Amino acid sequence: MKIGAFDSGIGGTTIMNEVKKLLPDEEYYYIADSKNCPYGNKSDDELKIIVTKNVEELRKWGAKIIIIACNTATTRCINFLRQTYPNIKFIGTEPAIKLATSTDTKTILVMATPGTIASERTKSLLKENQKPGQNITLLPCPGLADTIEKYLNTNDEQKIDDKLNELLANQAAPDAIVLGCTHYSLIKDHIKSIFPNSKLIDGNLGVAREVKKAVSNLSSLYQK
Repeated sequence: MKIGAFDSGIGGTTIMNEVKKLLPDEEYYYIADSKNCPYGNKSDDELKIIVTKNVEELRKWGAKIIIIACNTATTRCINFLRQTYPNIKFIGTEPAIKLATSTDTKTILVMATPGTIASERTKSLLKENQKPGQNITLLPCPGLADTIEKYLNTNDEQKIDDKLNELLANQAAPDAIVLGCTHYSLIKDHIKSIFPNSKLIDGNLGVAREVKKAVSNLSSLYQK
């Protein structure tokens, strides 16, 4: 089955790696939309135009399932895309707040783009999952995804550390950190160097399991 995915650059590859582990024999198409990175500072109207263009491209390639491998695009556009393209199965990505709050973790830091932090979906995830006694801090990280896109795997990764230190300077070490942007999963070692005892949580495996379920369901339909 043809599976498409898009993100504002290389971040979504962290999800695709998990998907391919579970479904190694499918056909994959990935759009790394680096020219529009980051999505987090775009207006809703701008973002709808961007994601529509990506989806149209993936449709041309025959994708039956499309992974929105971006927290910002998911929280702000997935309902729009599902209404616009009812014949495509969309799998979204959202901050793994549910996973982080499912244990007795007391202090949780959610790192995400400003757009994801401000979204109604993030507010709903907090309302639905935060337990009494859990202290959850939402930290918008303007410029971090863009910095990762530019400097990861270059000779100037110090710029990533500088950006992290700027963003995290006033944060106490939390029990867990939710990586609410797929780009952030690429710099776990950088984050660990600042908070070595914090558990880092992303939703990549959960997305991969949803994709596997969707493939199974669609395959059953085609066989009937």
